[in-house]
Amino acid sequence: MPKWLRVVHALILVNFIGEICYGFYMVFYAVGGTRWPLFGRAEDIPVQVILKRRLYAVETWLAIGALAIYVAVTEILPRRLNGTWPQRFASDPGAKDGSTFESSRNEDV
Repeated sequence: MPKWLRVVHALILVNFIGEICYGFYMVFYAVGGTRWPLFGRAEDIPVQVILKRRLYAVETWLAIGALAIYVAVTEILPRRLNGTWPQRFASDPGAKDGSTFESSRNEDV
């Protein structure tokens, strides 16, 4: 992969992580002035503050989901399709010759 593409990839990852950290900060520290879940205090807090916290929480969950999809599409899927997936996930732990679990299972049939 060219260096500029790796830089763009790293910037996208940093952006997602920054968005997640920002969302956590806004939900638990900035909005509502508390550092913990509300529990019983939710009755005393105005509805607008609770709705604002909920919107930031939804934004955070969207960033977490988008990060998971981005990593799956750019990191995990290409490794699985190219055959460079680590052999430790596909090999049979009891096989001495390094054969895969699927091939040894098919031979038993």
